[in-house]
Amino acid sequence: MSKYLEFSTPALKEAKELASDFGLINHGLNYLEKVYWNLQDAALYEESIFRNEAHMASEGPLIAKTGKHTARSAADKFIVREESTEDNIWWGVNNRPYSLANFNALMMRLEAYAQGEELFVQDCYVGADPEYRMPIRIITEKAWHSLFARNMFITTNNKDELKKFIPEFTVIAVPGFKVDPKIDGTRTDTGIILNFASRTAIIANSLYAGEIKKSIFTVLNFLLTFQDVLPMHCSANCGKDGDVAVFFGLSGTGKTTLSADPKRKLIGDDEHGWSKNGIFNFEDGCYAKVIRLSSESEPEIYATTKRFGTILENVVYDPVTRKIDLNDDSITENTRASYPLNFIPNIVPEGFVNSQPKNIIFLTCDASGVLPPISRLNPDQAQYHFISGYTSKIAGTEVGLGTEPQITFSACFGAPFMVRHPFEYAKMLKARMLKHNVNCWLVNTGWVGGRFGVGKRISIKHTRNLLNAVLEGKLDNVEYRKDKLFGFEVPLTCPNVPEDVLDPSKSWNNEEEYWNKYDALAARFIENFKLFKNGVSIEVLNAGPKRL
Repeated sequence: MSKYLEFSTPALKEAKELASDFGLINHGLNYLEKVYWNLQDAALYEESIFRNEAHMASEGPLIAKTGKHTARSAADKFIVREESTEDNIWWGVNNRPYSLANFNALMMRLEAYAQGEELFVQDCYVGADPEYRMPIRIITEKAWHSLFARNMFITTNNKDELKKFIPEFTVIAVPGFKVDPKIDGTRTDTGIILNFASRTAIIANSLYAGEIKKSIFTVLNFLLTFQDVLPMHCSANCGKDGDVAVFFGLSGTGKTTLSADPKRKLIGDDEHGWSKNGIFNFEDGCYAKVIRLSSESEPEIYATTKRFGTILENVVYDPVTRKIDLNDDSITENTRASYPLNFIPNIVPEGFVNSQPKNIIFLTCDASGVLPPISRLNPDQAQYHFISGYTSKIAGTEVGLGTEPQITFSACFGAPFMVRHPFEYAKMLKARMLKHNVNCWLVNTGWVGGRFGVGKRISIKHTRNLLNAVLEGKLDNVEYRKDKLFGFEVPLTCPNVPEDVLDPSKSWNNEEEYWNKYDALAARFIENFKLFKNGVSIEVLNAGPKRL
């Protein structure tokens, strides 16, 4: 900005105080106007507001709008096809190949674009377990994106450590740089392109900060598997005795909400690794959906929306009073809050628990309204449902989704971020389940009494009571019924949950219609699994549903 103005920006004098000797020239970025290195939260607030990138709301959060991209551009993600990825990537709709020649040409255009510009750098880490921690560098055009990186990743303020910092992977986020499909071989003028050979990712023409977070997650989903660490799209918490629970699920299924339990300590809300040592958080922050958030149902997350340091994405506010309105979805259904993990009072501060999980929970948002609210899976069924990853995409979490949920199968409950074949992750999951005698549960946080638009969303109170029973061992010795179609076990009773809630067929006005709808869902499972049948065992194939 200073090249256009005759006066300094707020943090200009401190821009190099925490600079690394490993400069941006090593990334091909040269002839820059100014680089702001590892600025702290308050300085980034000042820079963001000074540059008119964001505004400060009542009680302290920073509010930013992301323009036309209010969610991830999943269809615009590419991975460079080269020697290390050729035979190890699950190429297809979630991992589109990109040529090395195109990437090199694109990088040259980006280097030219950056000349004379100002950039922000955050040198951070991912991976709370020191044995698997990886240094990363986030280079951004926007000051508030730099604050986002500080919120989400593990940081240090040690000047000597930062001076010697050398990243193992670098993300360059340049929302002002548009790619050209005709020149660059992209789908649109937006591109998220990962190159494992050069350990570089480019995020072009998107202000949505979630692209930064998910690009790093995608990187870990590739690299960590070669270190015998299972990367997981999950939240995790632990009880007072160190018993760990892992919650898998796509955005909108309740990972963040259900893992924020006042009776248990939160390890993290979205991304974890499962190693020989235990469960560890990849990040040091949370990125929670906040649409229609209330202090009554989710007091801990709600409190973060009124704190200095929180970034609110696309949240509507009154420009005079600066009061936020979490119920207003006029910009997007996918309003978000990015905040440091320590804003949640009951956390594992180290982000790492040196013990193995006791329970795995698969969260599925069943928009067809037929799945039981909770089911117990044997190891083969667990592998089948993990590979299937059935849920419904909730409005706003991706570009192009309308208001109605879309039934989908997302392998490993996070297919857009899983760069290897789903069976590779499923084998690792099953091996750990068998070794550590882990229970697995399928929990439906979707609809009952009918499909979306007819029935209603399952009460979060009932879901919490079901999970409490699981985590406290109160479902270990109750009577179960075998599900007619899927073969998993459904408890007949659960403390503090009405018995009729456990049998969804009883909540439909027409039971015959229920069974027809349930049979149709089973058919969709069977059809979807044809994509994977050549890579799994006969036991896993037989663990799927049977038609009526």
